[in-house]
Amino acid sequence: MARHGENIRKRIDGRWEGRYKVFDENRGEYIYRSVYGRNYEEAKEKLSNARFSLACQGMEKKTAMEAESGSEKSTDGNGDKVLFSQVGGEWLLEVNRRRKYSTYIKYDAIYRTHLADVIGLYRLSSGVTQELQEKIFDHLSRAGLSESLQKSVICVANQILTFANRHYQAGIQLLERPAAKAKKSAVTFSRAEQALLLDCIYRQMDKFKAAVLLCLYTGLRLGELCALQWTDIDFEGKTLTVNRTVQRIAAPGRLTKTILLETTPKSESSHRTIPLTSELLEILSELKGKQPYVFGGKKPLEPRTMQYHFKKILKEAGIKGRSFHTLRHTFATNCMENNMDVKALSELLGHSDVRITLNLYVHPTMDSKRKQIGTLSDFYGQICGRAA
Repeated sequence: MARHGENIRKRIDGRWEGRYKVFDENRGEYIYRSVYGRNYEEAKEKLSNARFSLACQGMEKKTAMEAESGSEKSTDGNGDKVLFSQVGGEWLLEVNRRRKYSTYIKYDAIYRTHLADVIGLYRLSSGVTQELQEKIFDHLSRAGLSESLQKSVICVANQILTFANRHYQAGIQLLERPAAKAKKSAVTFSRAEQALLLDCIYRQMDKFKAAVLLCLYTGLRLGELCALQWTDIDFEGKTLTVNRTVQRIAAPGRLTKTILLETTPKSESSHRTIPLTSELLEILSELKGKQPYVFGGKKPLEPRTMQYHFKKILKEAGIKGRSFHTLRHTFATNCMENNMDVKALSELLGHSDVRITLNLYVHPTMDSKRKQIGTLSDFYGQICGRAA
């Protein structure tokens, strides 16, 4: 059965075939070439490598033409002869050279899955934007992607178009983002659930419960927690510095194998220093050993391992399933409920803008709303007193 939009199908002989287009200069037209695999994953991996190799060849040919002509850019003036797939391949090469490997892997996956076969053969010129917009929006609506992923697809497409404008003077307008849906409130632990969780943590402390407690007090992301080293904790200064993060991504040149990659924090603002309480420092000091990583030992803690133990802790506490990120939401909301300065909270969370803090993480609870409404009794009482 063919995989829709990927040009991959299962043959009668049991093998999986992936097909891709190349331009035959002798014929002056596009022809199909095939790669084969014993299963879908192998065929998809070979197809991805073939497309990437084709993009590299196009980049090398373009560079040679530029060198031969003595010009910095090779362009026809309006971009009519360049395909979106060619520009996409060249752009990915630049991303691979200049950005984090994890960023490259993310962009490459989005490009291959949602752009290469959808608009790859469109020729880029000043009047093509509307066609690209309609084609991509149609794909997004049929694919049923989340709002976040839809935005990522448009973002990648626009970065490629910007690359085309810069290197080919294509004069293309950028695509519009899909209409934003109403934002959902962040899920947090209720006061009652927090009481159950804390009781469970203190009842019989271990390193995984200590990790959960640390997140409740600092709002660390999962990857930041798993990459934490003892050198990041200043016991005298009573601070914790976020210097790195880990995430599981595709291995170089492989689609079916992943690696745990340790990198610098998510962004410049994510590199931050967070104060720690004396209680937390005492708990952490009891866990301290000679190995470099606080919760992983010789190497970073596997995020999936932490998530597994987090679910066990929730079950022990009698709390319904929540994602690990709920700890971060709860930390932010608790800080706001206790009247923390928004700018200070934004920096503790590692946000680049306080608006992100307000819009995405901080949501008044019903207890907070009830407390604010309750103050009206005193307010109205004062009015009545003055009126009397």
